[in-house]
Amino acid sequence: MASKLTILLFWAPLLLSLLLHTGYAINGERCEKNGPSLKQTQTGFNKPPTYTVEVQNTCPTCPVIDIHVKCGNFSQGLVNPRVFRVLGHNDCVVNNGSPLEPLQKMSFKYSHSMYALNPSTWYYQCE
Repeated sequence: MASKLTILLFWAPLLLSLLLHTGYAINGERCEKNGPSLKQTQTGFNKPPTYTVEVQNTCPTCPVIDIHVKCGNFSQGLVNPRVFRVLGHNDCVVNNGSPLEPLQKMSFKYSHSMYALNPSTWYYQCE
């Protein structure tokens, strides 16, 4: 009986560590399955309207890095480039490519007609 307990106590933490470091959430799903979320809400109703954009790392165990967003012709003059940088037509990067920690949110506002913004690529940093 003691040898089974010893084996369990040795292998369970090792297996859990391996699962977490390869991007698996506690419930066994890979973090890459859903990716980071991006939500836009109209928060000002003047002309032009104001939108608040919230980007969240939805992974509970791993930082997400280099979040790229399809952003059409988004104008860099609307936001701080350290928060949301226009790299080219339809390619913007969140947080200057730096990590968003597990479940971390960041947000920014812009005033213009609404842009279609959708995450396109990202990487989880589960080491």
